[in-house]
Order: sequence, then structure tokens, then C-alpha cells
Amino acid sequence: MSSTRRGNHHHHHQSPMASTLRPYLTCIRNTLDAAMCLQNFPCQEVERHNKPEVELKSSPELLLNPVLICRNEAEKCLIETSINSLRISLKVKQADELENILTKKFLRFLSMRAEAFQVLRRKPVQGYDISFLITNYHCEEMQKHKLIDFILKVVSVSVDIDKEISELKMSVNTRGRLVATEFLKQFI
Repeated sequence: MSSTRRGNHHHHHQSPMASTLRPYLTCIRNTLDAAMCLQNFPCQEVERHNKPEVELKSSPELLLNPVLICRNEAEKCLIETSINSLRISLKVKQADELENILTKKFLRFLSMRAEAFQVLRRKPVQGYDISFLITNYHCEEMQKHKLIDFILKVVSVSVDIDKEISELKMSVNTRGRLVATEFLKQFI
């Protein structure tokens, strides 16, 4: 299907991939909604310091069971919750080097956004492409639903990237792809 004819015909050709996206997003939204009841909890170890327990993992009684939401083998979302903080990690599907580069570019672009700047974890959790760390302070400063919307936007944009890349690949032959990959490398 050509990219120009994207009118109302599009939903007839809904791929199985597209049909798994809505439940995936809904599940993430509901889990975040339930998990984002964070309280101010002064750290037990460090006097008067409020450290994110989800990072410290020093007191098991302050941690909730992590929730892993998978759309497929390559795309998943890990939500780890503690009394005063929440960590969300996303794995984005990347089949090859071209996808890898485009995903990196997207994540870099994302980290420039103000909301991301506050909640983006400097280093993603091992095995994931991007992680967010949300504390009770973020919940107080930013509206909960805005935080959730932002994270869901990240998830759906990374899925869209996947779709764009698939369309791009169909239109580019192997040699062209190597050239494109080399070309994009210089921007990383």
C-alpha cells in the first residue's frame, strides 16, 4: 500500500501487529494508573533522605511485585513499583542495524523534551532501551495523567517507528539500505 493513500481504507488492512497495540497500551495505562500512588517516604537507611526505593531495593517490604507487559518477544514494558518511586522500562523492537540507529535517534530526540528530562533515567535498565524513574515528587509537581500520557506517547511512537521502518525497508533495496545505514551512522 502506498504511503500516499492513507485515507479511510487503512483500517481494513489492519495487521495482527496493529490489533495487539491497543491492548498493550491499555494494559500499560491501567498498570501505571494503579501503580502511581506514590507517597513521600523518607529513606530508612539514609537519615532524612528520600531516595527512590525502587533503585535502592534495600527494604523488600517497600517494593511491590514488578509487572512485565509483553506485546511480543521484542517489545515489552517492565513496571517496577516501590512505596515512593516507580521505574518503567521499555524494550523497542529492533530487527537490524537500521532500526537500531533510528530508534537511538528517536530516543535521543525524546530526551530533549522537558517532561522526559525530569523522568528519564540516565541509563536504561539492563536489557531495555529506555527507562523512566518517577518519584513521589514528580507526581506532586506534574499531573499524574500527564505523566501517564507522556509515557504512552513514547510507547506508541516507538511502535510507529517500527511501522515506518517496515515501510521504508520495503521501498529500499539491500544495497540502498547499507548506504542509508552508513549515512545515518554519522548522526549518532
